Amino acid sequence: MKTMTLIARLLLGLMFVVFGLNGFLHFLPMPPPPAGLAMQYLSALGASHYMVPVFLLQLIGGVLLLANRFVPIALVLLGPVIVNILLYHILMDPAGIPPGLIAFTLWMIVFNSVRSAFAGIVAMNTATPDGNPA
Repeated sequence: MKTMTLIARLLLGLMFVVFGLNGFLHFLPMPPPPAGLAMQYLSALGASHYMVPVFLLQLIGGVLLLANRFVPIALVLLGPVIVNILLYHILMDPAGIPPGLIAFTLWMIVFNSVRSAFAGIVAMNTATPDGNPA
């Protein structure tokens, strides 16, 4: 299990470092966007410079995963990015969903290895500082 987690963490980190850097350096050729709503959506994201912080989050999260430092924070940064990737492909471009599913699967494997760090936010009951239920 440790080996699978290590491989998943490194692959997820590498994936987001490469695509985060590509957002700034443009070293990978981008396919033309699909017509219709998907093209309008991507055009709006590009024109508004919305993707600049997204690429920065990808890069930071990927570097943290590769360095094996602050892995839970890296997962928190990358989780919403993966959700948006999946939603985009589910709602506007279903043909491109496999890489998003791979990223989600890798994220879940890494999350499972550090799930104790998230225990406080997934608890069913919260307690006040004096130990009584809220």
